Amino acid sequence: MSPVIAVQQVPTVNRHFRFQWEPAQQAYVLLYPEGMVKLNGGAGEILACVDGQRDVAAIIATLQAKFPEAEGIEQDIHEFLGEAHDQHWIQFGSDQ
Repeated sequence: MSPVIAVQQVPTVNRHFRFQWEPAQQAYVLLYPEGMVKLNGGAGEILACVDGQRDVAAIIATLQAKFPEAEGIEQDIHEFLGEAHDQHWIQFGSDQ
């Protein structure tokens, strides 16, 4: 079940995963010992903002500025971060 994500929370990529651009896949991926998760464009853009410094509000603001035509992006970001948390791809301070 996805947590309620507050805009002041700062997500980080779980240390068991490595987030990177994969030229062979032409996509962002999450690498882990047992394999790889290929991310779609939106998911990759969101995770590219997860740097352990920016809170959720800053991630939303960054992506709204980058994609001004994308209506409803705030809800999409919240939903993806919840799913990424459920999949253990990201953590919040309270998880660590």
